[in-house]
Formats: sequence, C-alpha cells, structure tokens
Amino acid sequence: MSTSAVLAIDAGQSGIKVRLPHGVRGDDLVFDGIRTGEPLLPQLAAVVAATHERTGAPVDTVAAGISGLTDANADAAAMLDLVRDLGVRDVLLAHDATTSFLGALGDRAGAVVAAGTGSVILAVGAETTARVDGWGWIMGDAGSGYWIGREALDAIMRAYDGRGPSTMLTAAASDRWPDLSQAYMSLQADPDRVRIVASFAAVVARAAAADDAVARDITGRAAHELAGSVRASIAQVRTDEATFPVCALGGVFGSPLLHADFVADLHGSDDSVRLVDPVGVGIDGVVALADLTDTHPLGALVHRAGLARC
Repeated sequence: MSTSAVLAIDAGQSGIKVRLPHGVRGDDLVFDGIRTGEPLLPQLAAVVAATHERTGAPVDTVAAGISGLTDANADAAAMLDLVRDLGVRDVLLAHDATTSFLGALGDRAGAVVAAGTGSVILAVGAETTARVDGWGWIMGDAGSGYWIGREALDAIMRAYDGRGPSTMLTAAASDRWPDLSQAYMSLQADPDRVRIVASFAAVVARAAAADDAVARDITGRAAHELAGSVRASIAQVRTDEATFPVCALGGVFGSPLLHADFVADLHGSDDSVRLVDPVGVGIDGVVALADLTDTHPLGALVHRAGLARC
C-alpha cells in the first residue's frame, strides 16, 4: 500500500496530531485530545472531516495510532463507514504502543516504553510481541505522569495531615487549591482531573532537581516501575538476540533525574539491554502502518478494513 495518500492520526489524551498525505503542503495539524468518556470513532471521523475541510487534502487511507485502544473500539469497518464519503477506501487502526514502536525502532526487534499521561511498553521479538501495562489510570500505567502526580498528591496530603514529611510539592498544590482540605472535592468533580493529576509530574521533576527528598523518592520509584515493566516485556519475546535495544519516549523522561534512574535500573540488571535513541516519533509510526506486512509480528496488532477496488 502506498503511503502517498495516507492521512496519519496520532491520537492521545493530551492532543491529536495529524500528518497530511505525502506531497500535500502544510505542517502537522493539532486537535484537542481524545475525550475518553465519549465514543472514540466519531471523534476520529470528526478529525478526518475537519482536516479535509481545512486542507482539501485527498485521502485514500486513514491510519491511526490511538491511546488506550480497546478491542471494542478497534472496529476499522465502522470507522470506514464514517469517512468513506470523504473518499477514504482503507482504514488502519492500532494501539499507540504499536505506532510508537514503529516510529522509534522501525521493524526491528526491541522494546519501546512510552510514558506520558499513561504508560505502556511494547516488546517485539523475532516472532512474537508482548505488551505490558497501558491499563489506564485506575488499574495501571505504573511510572506514568498520572502515577507520579497521584503519588505527589498523596505525599502532599500526608504532609498536610502530619502523616508524612514536609515537601516543596505542597506549594504547587496550594497555588491551585488554596484550601487543601477542599482540594479532593474540587479534583473529584473536575472532568479534566486525569490531566490535572498528571500535570503534577512536572512539579515533581522540578522539586526532585531541587533535591526535595519526597520528590526524589517518587522519581526513583517511577523509574523503577518503568524499568521493571520493560524487563517483563522483554522476557516474553526475547530469543537469541545478542543485544536488545530499548527506546524511552514521552514527557515523563523529560526529567533528567528520572531518565538517569531509569537507565541505571535498566542497565544494571542486564548489560545486553541498551537504551538507544529513537529514529522517529509516534506520528512517523502511524505513517509506517500502511507498509506493515501481515507477516511481521506487529502485523497482527493492526485492525484493517478496505473497500473493494476496481
């Protein structure tokens, strides 16, 4: 399948990035993130329609990498029905763990950990794949921005109660909620609460850099969670590879201390597992979906639908 008429959508909770088909002038477009409490496919179809209206770009194939994609939502045929009037003839849907992997490592063996608001790890071996975590903010996403923010808020309220040590993290919470005794009510009622909690990951990074003991502890534990998830994924797919490359993606790794802790934890257990730089980003991986063959281990993770061609 040619990538010349592929509209690529990298759909996350914090934002949706759209890359226009090859040869169409214009930078990547950005839309508001996925609203997890609403049906997914109509949101994606609206993005396709808005892109078409804004750019007039001819689209033959829509490829999407989607944060938290479930089997129930991965109905490529239903998505095709929503956009076929725009000239779309093929739809490819994949979890963003798949497209993050393709963007970072291409089609070789390795593991990619993506840690932003959530966290998910995908490992690919010679014949099999393994996904670890990505189970959402209630049940998983260990080491993610949300996880870090939740740990920060817990520490803040422990300090407030006298159950835990004081921390400079408290100042950021007090700026948002001057009466900390009412913060939990405001947060629980806020429809944007997941993003708000995750935003405290940046607060933790700054406090850890300033040598706040509480923030430093949270940072170290987050790095350990992420490294452990990577190890678990590799153990499920590795065969006889002499070295196993790992890419670390996402805003959480913007913390130099967390990144250093992650690398030390990862390398300390197996010196043949090595962190490498990514060759691209998630949106590049979405574009690559169009050329992924069914025989590649990742091919089984892509949901496809197409119209018959004359």
